[in-house]
Amino acid sequence: MSFFKRLFGKKEKTIEKEFSEEKHDRDYELKSKGLEDVLGKMHNLVGHAIIPFAIGGAVDMYYFPNHIKGTGFVTMELLDPDGNGPLKNRLGTYELVSFTKYDYNESEGTQTPFNLIERNACRFLTAIGMFSSQAVLNPKETIEIPNGENEENTCLVFDSYEPNGKKFIIGNREHHLLLCMQVFRSEMDYARQNGSDELFKLLKEKGLYPYSDLDREPVI
Repeated sequence: MSFFKRLFGKKEKTIEKEFSEEKHDRDYELKSKGLEDVLGKMHNLVGHAIIPFAIGGAVDMYYFPNHIKGTGFVTMELLDPDGNGPLKNRLGTYELVSFTKYDYNESEGTQTPFNLIERNACRFLTAIGMFSSQAVLNPKETIEIPNGENEENTCLVFDSYEPNGKKFIIGNREHHLLLCMQVFRSEMDYARQNGSDELFKLLKEKGLYPYSDLDREPVI
């Protein structure tokens, strides 16, 4: 959507609070525990970005292969040690999560299904992560991320991800995980017309929720 293009491209001067290395380390420890309480044990390897997210690069990718079939991709850089970062939505502040049905694969430089969806997820999680500090993003909303010229936009639907009612808690602070689920345009249009819960119902019936893999047939 043009609003996303305009706002995403806007550069604003922000004042960032500095935290000690000790506080960052403690926050990482608590955040890791909070995520593992919801998603199971995190993989010991991290997909580090060459250029850090904080200065305009991609998000680091943290992998969770022990939750549901496949792999979860989670950000850990949106929330600072005070719990600030994304503009608060109706549930508060959050980190992002996305899923693939494919198992974690450590192969590099190959066009495996896992590697393709992992790079794609990194792109849209990075875009949404940057956008989250400029706009309020709520569960059940839809969004389009512009791609290159003559390329279709990436279509996504947001949802609050609380499996079995498990909350994402960092120390004594309650946050949440915002699910970023890539869908086909026809599915996004259906969500906009009928409500995202109706789309989620159809996807769940076919075992496609909460995955972002598009190597399937649309449900609409």
